[in-house]
Amino acid sequence: MKRILALVALVASSTIVFAQTKDPVTSAVRQILPRQQKNLVGAVEEMPADKFSYRPTPPQMTFGHLAMHIAESNDFMCSVIGGVPAPKSEELKDTDGKEKIVSALKASFEFCSGVLGKTDDSKLANPVKLWGGHEGTVASAMVGLTNDWADHYSAAAMYLRLNGMLPPSAQHKK
Repeated sequence: MKRILALVALVASSTIVFAQTKDPVTSAVRQILPRQQKNLVGAVEEMPADKFSYRPTPPQMTFGHLAMHIAESNDFMCSVIGGVPAPKSEELKDTDGKEKIVSALKASFEFCSGVLGKTDDSKLANPVKLWGGHEGTVASAMVGLTNDWADHYSAAAMYLRLNGMLPPSAQHKK
């Protein structure tokens, strides 16, 4: 009975906190960003430069291509979310050096952070063009962005583990 009462109290207090939060969807995405940024940038920094050409199987993308794709995806999705142009930058290639790719990845997260800092929930239902010309809403772009981060980190973590390294979220730092 005590557990049920504690659970009811927790749900009630969480509901009150969320009800008081202005822009709950955008706020949730903003809260997810720092952890995903830390893990994704950390994973790309963890992989040695000579392993950026690594691919687990021939049909899979190289690690360098994955890292490049994350930066490009961030720029595209946050551009869509904010209704602003993506930053102008030199086109990345998966054969670019680690330093250039890491720099582009960090810049893409800075862009997303800036966009999300200026975004609110008032435009969630606005129509937007997503990857491949698909129609969606700002809300679907936000959900897609957080899904991309999770998917991309999962792939990066797998690549690291296949090379005998621990991904950032599995490292227990004291």
